[in-house]
Amino acid sequence: QVQLTESGGGLVQAGGSLRLSCVVSGSIFSIYKLAWYRQAPGKQRELVAVIIRDSNPNYADSVKGRFTISRDNAQNTIYLQMNSLKPEDTAVYYCNTRQSWAGSDYWGQGTQVTVSS
Repeated sequence: QVQLTESGGGLVQAGGSLRLSCVVSGSIFSIYKLAWYRQAPGKQRELVAVIIRDSNPNYADSVKGRFTISRDNAQNTIYLQMNSLKPEDTAVYYCNTRQSWAGSDYWGQGTQVTVSS
């Protein structure tokens, strides 16, 4: 069973920055999928950023140019650097992994990000 533990959320003013971290219990060196999702109140969970194998990251249009997903294989950690934050970025952010194309998805417990105007 893979465990994911997020940290780094909090309250920030619009225009500010936060960096989320997600420590994975196993190796992420050859993992199929690393991703961040978010869910705002009353809305469906949405994909924010994803890395499939060693491909370039893909981002939701709403965060392109502001958010950056990255990985540290030695630390088994996924990051989400969030800059120029907007109130509409307020949500619970979840990290997500999948070991293989047909494998199961694993989720962290979520970390709250609140952006004040």
